[in-house]
Amino acid sequence: MARSAFSFPIVVSGFVAVLVGYSSSAAIIFQAAQAAGASATQIGGWLSMLGIAMGVGSLGLSLWTRMPILCAWSTPGAALLATSLHGLSINEAVGVFIFANALIVLSGVTGLFARLMNIIPPALASAMLAGILLRFGLEAFTGLQSDFALCGAMCLVWLLARRWLARYAILATLAVGVAVALARHAIHFPADAASFALPQGIMPHFSLTALLGIGLPFFLVTMASQNAPGIATLQAHGYQPPVSALMSWTGLVALLLSPFGGFSVCIAAITAAICMGEEVDADPRRCWMAAALAGVFYLLAGLSGALIATLFVALPPPLIATLAGLALLSTFSGSLTRALAEPDTRDIAAITFLITASGLSLFGIGAAFWGLVGGLLAHAVLKRRAA
Repeated sequence: MARSAFSFPIVVSGFVAVLVGYSSSAAIIFQAAQAAGASATQIGGWLSMLGIAMGVGSLGLSLWTRMPILCAWSTPGAALLATSLHGLSINEAVGVFIFANALIVLSGVTGLFARLMNIIPPALASAMLAGILLRFGLEAFTGLQSDFALCGAMCLVWLLARRWLARYAILATLAVGVAVALARHAIHFPADAASFALPQGIMPHFSLTALLGIGLPFFLVTMASQNAPGIATLQAHGYQPPVSALMSWTGLVALLLSPFGGFSVCIAAITAAICMGEEVDADPRRCWMAAALAGVFYLLAGLSGALIATLFVALPPPLIATLAGLALLSTFSGSLTRALAEPDTRDIAAITFLITASGLSLFGIGAAFWGLVGGLLAHAVLKRRAA
């Protein structure tokens, strides 16, 4: 008897992957777009464009490779943007997107991805990411001082859900936060709520300080903390994906959509793992269907970008900050663990982390770049001394 093309576990896995992807990091995307100076209407358009881009990428690449290739935005990259874009115009932000995505395309076309990752010690890249995420981790709990009932309820539910329903912890946290805010009449929808509209292109402006201080770290964080784990997740499940081709195609899609708010399109790791494994299908050759269906769900979610943006505009700021911080907590702890795991690189990791977390700005260039420079300089000196 022939098997059904799409079994129930395959359909559910694709849907859950999209649900977890949006609920776990949409708040960070919202903060990044706000830092770029985007209006509520523009944020809605950006979220729509990102959903469409991830849908097209996931569906197309999964059909092409017959592997569960799930696309995602760069959550660590969005966290960097949220902390770095303040003071820049939206045109300069688009210039940063184009620059970073052009570097991704270049690394894919030339096959330099693996070699580039070998130049930068993994501990240094992890320390830079941990330094970027520190502010989010702190803000997850500082809201307790201004709104203890709301933030306390969210933290408690997140803790309990992590114990028994880890996959849905952020979704449960968001639901409780919204419920508490509704009960206290703390949700205020704007009079000019955003409606669906295709985002308008924004003319980029390229500033050397922005490209070096934000664009270069954004590129490195995206490659080291999103694309590299995404490829590793596929390989860990027995797949041999065409790495350079995937980098080229996802980077090209993001490059073309950068003026419309498509700041990144990457290979997913955590949400992609939801579409793999025996619980999806006993035959790993059929798991690509879950990722393809996730692409369809992403396309549907893209049509709801304006609604998502309106919701986040209406929610209390402490709710957004707590949700984003809790969503990134495991990423922060994992990055810090990897950064300090090896005694030989612990010092350079500490230097990179502290400089990045300090908020240092020199010559108009932000802390993430100087954390990278400081870590590489320390690595060169200490490595020579050890030799």
